[in-house]
Amino acid sequence: MAGRRHFCGHRLFIQATTCVNTSTLLGRFDGQSRLLLTTLMSGVSGAKAALTVFQKQQRANSDSTLTNFILTLCRDEIASSAEALTLSVKPLVCLFPPVFKQNLLIFLYLVNSTIPGPTVRLLLRCLAQDSNPNPWVRALGRQLERKLEMNFKDPLYSEQCRQKLKQLSENLGGSSEAGGWAECFNSQQEESESYCGLDLLEHGTQRKRRASFDADVDADGEEAVQESKRLKMDMHAEEPEDAEDEEVRMDTQGGSASAAETPADRPPDGLPEHFRGSVLHMKELLESQAEWDQSASEVFKVLNECNPTQMEVLCETLNFPILPEHTLPKLCNSILSLSPDLSYSTAASLIRSILLQKVSSLSEPASRCLVTAVTSLCSRYPRPMCHAVIEPVLEDRNIGPPQTELLNRLIESCLDSHYRLLMLQMTFRIPWSEAVLSIIHSLLDSKLLLNEEAFTQLTEELISQGPHFTKSVKFAKMMLTILTKHSSHVTAAQKRCLTSCLNSNETFLKKSLQASLKRIPDA
Repeated sequence: MAGRRHFCGHRLFIQATTCVNTSTLLGRFDGQSRLLLTTLMSGVSGAKAALTVFQKQQRANSDSTLTNFILTLCRDEIASSAEALTLSVKPLVCLFPPVFKQNLLIFLYLVNSTIPGPTVRLLLRCLAQDSNPNPWVRALGRQLERKLEMNFKDPLYSEQCRQKLKQLSENLGGSSEAGGWAECFNSQQEESESYCGLDLLEHGTQRKRRASFDADVDADGEEAVQESKRLKMDMHAEEPEDAEDEEVRMDTQGGSASAAETPADRPPDGLPEHFRGSVLHMKELLESQAEWDQSASEVFKVLNECNPTQMEVLCETLNFPILPEHTLPKLCNSILSLSPDLSYSTAASLIRSILLQKVSSLSEPASRCLVTAVTSLCSRYPRPMCHAVIEPVLEDRNIGPPQTELLNRLIESCLDSHYRLLMLQMTFRIPWSEAVLSIIHSLLDSKLLLNEEAFTQLTEELISQGPHFTKSVKFAKMMLTILTKHSSHVTAAQKRCLTSCLNSNETFLKKSLQASLKRIPDA
């Protein structure tokens, strides 16, 4: 079923996914879009936070737009149904959770003037294909349609909502008789008291019903509001007693306190039961603004008990990919204090979860907290860092100056010659760009011990990719470094190949390059 589609003039790719999760969906987008997506999934304030992120991205790059972001959301994706064991083709946006769709529509409502109308209409048509539409998503979509002057016919609310609004309006319509807000509060009070009375009757206790509101209470009367507040206070005051009675009742019925656990109290699927206390404690620490003491770091010893799969589940449970950057130094200190060190695969899973999304989505220089986290973890775990963060960042076609600056810092201060060579070899498997050239230049300019095999591979890449950079000063500087610092590796055959490569160079460094090449003796 895999294939390609053309939709509204844009080529959309269908990719089969038997189990779509958040990380899989994020993988469809570039770095900056991933940051926007993560922000839109962050909760009820996601739309406002996304607006801030988008404004920062525009300040960093005035050409930044949302068009590609929206078109990617509109691409078709093959999704599987666990219940029906069937495959269906849906727009990618339909696979995201409802909170993301709500925040997305609010966000687009705020920035619609910066997006072409047809692009937004395409997204709205894709959302209309959702097989399980959310009422809020439907209402926000229609509100956006009205903003774009697309649809004024369909109401913003459903028929069920209309009936509830009508009933509420009728309840609030009284003026001379007891009615209005007084009747509304009175109805809620009687209903609450009825539930409380039944519950207490079950435990063998009695409560007096409160008197009804005076018929002369005004529709907006303060007495009704005060009565409602007193009722809530009474109900809260009795909660400890009710909870205790509930525990006794469950014990007498053969139940246990563990049967009343909420899903949030239980460890996620894939984690052992004894991880529960540590997971909850780590959540509290990560949400706390206070400094961590030695006992706090002790909690993270559970990381040494995780295998790679459990580590991925734990990282997702603790929301490591979207962790605020100011908590990273404390978290990294706790990780570095572990003894013994984490295994390669476990450390790679942990580092990928904490750092990859933050580094890939940088649109401005990394913060001090992020730099501290990256350098400290790279110093202790260089190989996991190379494969979990550095390699994916190099492979990202949207790598830019912020990522380049951070990787160059690692080359200068954290990576020894072995890992610098590993990093150089990673660049042989990707198309070069100006950003990648800058990194290769930094590697070659450092104390890099090139072996014969690596230099041969480098020469082959220079010959094959060099024609794309005839006017690039960065490429010319990189070549000059090779010819001056690594000339001992150049063979006669390589010298002839490099000569033809330099002849097409069009920068002001051409003569310097040719002179440096001539000084290399023919072997």
